[in-house]
Amino acid sequence: MIETPPSTPPSRGPAEHSVREQIVAAAEEHFSHYGYEKTTVSDLAKSIGFSKAYIYKFFDSKQTIGEAICSKVLSAIIEAIEEAVMNAPTPTEKFRRMFKALVETGSNLFFNDRKLYDIAAHSAGEGWPSARGYAQHIKQMLLEIIREGRESGEFERKTPLDETVHSIFLVMHPYVNPLLLQHNLDLVEEGPTQLSNLVLRSLAP
Repeated sequence: MIETPPSTPPSRGPAEHSVREQIVAAAEEHFSHYGYEKTTVSDLAKSIGFSKAYIYKFFDSKQTIGEAICSKVLSAIIEAIEEAVMNAPTPTEKFRRMFKALVETGSNLFFNDRKLYDIAAHSAGEGWPSARGYAQHIKQMLLEIIREGRESGEFERKTPLDETVHSIFLVMHPYVNPLLLQHNLDLVEEGPTQLSNLVLRSLAP
């Protein structure tokens, strides 16, 4: 299994795990109710009975707290994709399941927990480390699937591997990027299947 994307940046000062978790849990609750933009560090401090200065011992800014939430959300999508792909019998089926799981988990998050989805979208728009790590993780999964397909003779080998992976990622990008997915929700039923068919035809030897 591929390693999950990197978590939040290192905190400033002492970083007792239980206190960090308490802060993150309070932030997740506030963000899910009021949104990332409308929640302040002061709001979080009041909700858990800490001073704002104490929270800053563990997190440099509201963004680093948001990063912790965003990493958790994006890692859950990665786990769902890995689970869907795990027992696929062929690279072709792995790619189909990967694309389908990616879109399903992303759209389910949008409809069921919109405020947390908005954090992921915000991170993509701002280029946060969690969003970059997520995109890189998807590319790495693609690379392994394409490489496996080439080794088994299932996929063509003439096109440079990095070019193939990059091109397929561009096709998937409107569904990978949370900022873009929210504008493509009317295509989540048919889009992944049709695009998977197109990609797989291009990979045929």
